[in-house]
Amino acid sequence: MLLARAIHFDESDQNVFFCPARTGEWAISGGFEFSNWGKSDLVGKARQAFANGWLGLETFGRVTFVAVTRIEPSELADLETRLATHFVEIYGAPSREAAQPVAAEELSQMADLCAEHAPNTVLTVRRELTEAGVREQYRFIQPDDARLEQFAVHAVPDSE
Repeated sequence: MLLARAIHFDESDQNVFFCPARTGEWAISGGFEFSNWGKSDLVGKARQAFANGWLGLETFGRVTFVAVTRIEPSELADLETRLATHFVEIYGAPSREAAQPVAAEELSQMADLCAEHAPNTVLTVRRELTEAGVREQYRFIQPDDARLEQFAVHAVPDSE
């Protein structure tokens, strides 16, 4: 299975996001954070997070670029639990058990997005507010064009 990890080409994310994600942490779109936002919320660093930030799943910070890479089932299970806990602590979900299916769906959507691309493909997101809500568009930069092998390498566990 494939998912995406945060990558950085420079230090700009440190300056444009309130809480930047760390290089290498797993990431999802995280558009749910903006589901009840209006135009008045789109100012400064919050606007930058809305406009093009992926959500890191360790820091819950934002990152501009992610790269597709392989994820192990045990890592995915840990992310699901971490995200469900985040839904309880930050968004008021009644319990981790109640939030677990929503967390699983968020991760599944990201896995579906990544499944269409080769490892090391770089992804960007662009969001806009519409009358119907938040609209997300994705851009993909193929690894041959990006030359990013060193950024999105994922260790393969010993198979012995």
